[in-house]
Amino acid sequence: MQRNTNLLIYHLMAFGTAGIWGVTFISTKVLLGYGLFPAEIFFYRFLLAYLCFCFFAPRRLFAKTVKDEFLMLAAGVTGGSLYFLSENTALQLTLTSNVALILTTAPILTALVARLFNKNLRLKASLIGGSIVALLGVAFVVFNGRFILNLNPKGDLLTFSAALLWAFYSLIILRLNARYNMTFITRKIFFYGVLTILPVFLFRPIHTEMETILQPVVLGNLLFLSLVASMACYFFWNMALKELGAIQATNYLYLVPLVTLFASAYFLDEPVTLFALLGSLFILSGVYFADHGLRLKGLSFFHSRNQGKEKNQ
Repeated sequence: MQRNTNLLIYHLMAFGTAGIWGVTFISTKVLLGYGLFPAEIFFYRFLLAYLCFCFFAPRRLFAKTVKDEFLMLAAGVTGGSLYFLSENTALQLTLTSNVALILTTAPILTALVARLFNKNLRLKASLIGGSIVALLGVAFVVFNGRFILNLNPKGDLLTFSAALLWAFYSLIILRLNARYNMTFITRKIFFYGVLTILPVFLFRPIHTEMETILQPVVLGNLLFLSLVASMACYFFWNMALKELGAIQATNYLYLVPLVTLFASAYFLDEPVTLFALLGSLFILSGVYFADHGLRLKGLSFFHSRNQGKEKNQ
């Protein structure tokens, strides 16, 4: 009985985290509406999360080797600065629901990128078939009834680049996770994310006045993105991942675009069209079946329960 109760708690953690991440696109869209630009939103989000992480993350400053330190830097770029710069810029150009749905193809892209670098990786027919179904869904979302007039796919294509960046990020984390504690890795990602976004400000300096930052709506959304969506969600997600196994926990991520789709309709009055609904169905179905079609030497590459056991640092 106690075991079932504990499992329910971890399921709720995974479910809640997925729901929160589905709303983050709405928060970012609101901040863009108040004049903050993409790099600026990311900078505030990761800087505050990093400062808070420093209170309980491992005290060590550097990784064990120079190679691992460069991998930390790469993770900070692919899963931090460049990823969010692409995602947040896309939110300026396309519908919030489009961004959330297209990013759901990241697991498929991860599988394909992994195959390029690992010849032992076997891609099953379900992966290929699921990828085709998901990409068909992406086509519905991208065009969204605009086959003739006002076709402007820039934001959608930028979202694809963000999904590809996340694919490389996932593979980097797979390598680091076996050798370092996740809190240490996360802190380093926040640090390098903040560090590598700084050159952007040489071309477009931060211009938002403190009066704007202190507005309740702006400050509230920044705190939500930093403390809830970044700090708390990483913590609860890692706990759920450890107790449920990656298969069960990761399946909850498929709820993210659905949450965003309907949240954007409610908060931002963005239309939920038949194309968007059909596209979401195709994407989620395709990604689910494709994700379960990836196997490495008889074991799930992304969903092994014992994958990435953390070491105390």
